[in-house]
Amino acid sequence: MKKKRVAIITGGSSGIGYAIAKKMVENQVDVTILGRKQIALKEAAFRLENNVHWIQADVGNRPDVELAINSVVERTGSIDILVNNAGSGKAITTQTPLLEAESVWNEVNDANLKGAFLMTMAVAPFLKRPSGRIINISSIGAFTGGSSAGGLAYAASKSGLHGLTFASARELSIDGITVNAIAPGLITETNFFNGQLTDERVNRTVTQIPVGRAGKPDDIASAVWYLASPDASFINGEILNVNGGWLFGR
Repeated sequence: MKKKRVAIITGGSSGIGYAIAKKMVENQVDVTILGRKQIALKEAAFRLENNVHWIQADVGNRPDVELAINSVVERTGSIDILVNNAGSGKAITTQTPLLEAESVWNEVNDANLKGAFLMTMAVAPFLKRPSGRIINISSIGAFTGGSSAGGLAYAASKSGLHGLTFASARELSIDGITVNAIAPGLITETNFFNGQLTDERVNRTVTQIPVGRAGKPDDIASAVWYLASPDASFINGEILNVNGGWLFGR
């Protein structure tokens, strides 16, 4: 019997991460979802049912990351796919008091950039050679600075994620491992906006999107699955814009 591919998805209990996990499960991948909230992880794993495991971990915390990766490797022996999806979108502006701004900056960068760095470093020795895949979930904000004020930490962290993607691809591709990123545009049906995404804001944004609609988590999951597939073996060090044409590739 052919051995199942093994995937780790950070931030896999809801939104885009959950949709990615669901896509992987549908394609018979052994999936481990990581996140900070135990109840949400349990509920997600229950809904996804087969081939799903969960580990409570803060990806910005090195001991958590090491324990999580060691647990997966002990069970599976190796890893085929890492999706760095966990993140924070907390806002700060130039008007935010410096002490508060520094705290939010650290929190956002720990989740969005340091977490991806730690996961990449911890997983790299155990990725399949050749054919391993790392896929980082970035944002259109890395190109635009955000669609409104408040994106200082978020946009900076996602821009840094692009640099991590390029540098990781350069180092790991010699072993047949590809590293790419996906930059979503407006994606509804997630917890990213903390309930503050109004219909008026969605409608206003959709007028700027050539395909005439907002994105859904499944749109990102499909792109991830493509980059994780053998069909994408010659795509490396790329940032795939998935935003309906709101921002054309740069």
